[in-house]
Amino acid sequence: MAVTKQLARISVEYLADCRQSASESPDGDPHWDPQPADVLDLDWAPILLERACELAGLDDVHLNALRQATDGDSAIDLGFLNTHPHAIGPFGPAPTALSAAQAAHVSELLVHMNMPAILAALPADDTQTASLIGYGADKIAGDPRKYLLKHFNALREFYLEASQRHLLIVLWWD
Repeated sequence: MAVTKQLARISVEYLADCRQSASESPDGDPHWDPQPADVLDLDWAPILLERACELAGLDDVHLNALRQATDGDSAIDLGFLNTHPHAIGPFGPAPTALSAAQAAHVSELLVHMNMPAILAALPADDTQTASLIGYGADKIAGDPRKYLLKHFNALREFYLEASQRHLLIVLWWD
């Protein structure tokens, strides 16, 4: 099984409940189980999206928003989600999060990104595009632009709904 980037939309209350469960449980179990509709698997798209945007010359404000959308922030303490044997991201760095306000800000910037135009700036040849992007883009079956557009659209919609529902985002590799 491949390790992929995961995101979950959750409420502050749900995070507090998980924190409390972890502190009260003898083995630190936070009872982390977000609703499937509020979880997004971005596969390996984050670094590929970032690289495609860099190649297309995306401005720093929007590029940083994309990075924040896929990297999170370490300001919210999620150490209780990263303890054995219940770690949600045992194969990567510690989980990160964005507050509801941060998620809303990122959502606003993602909505204004014209990903079809960004992807159109890449070479028309799939092999050449994959070679320029690097990071395993040559392993994508089919058109790498379609793969990136699909994952970007999913990310943008995920953040838009989080913003509308005033939810925070937790990110991890699993």
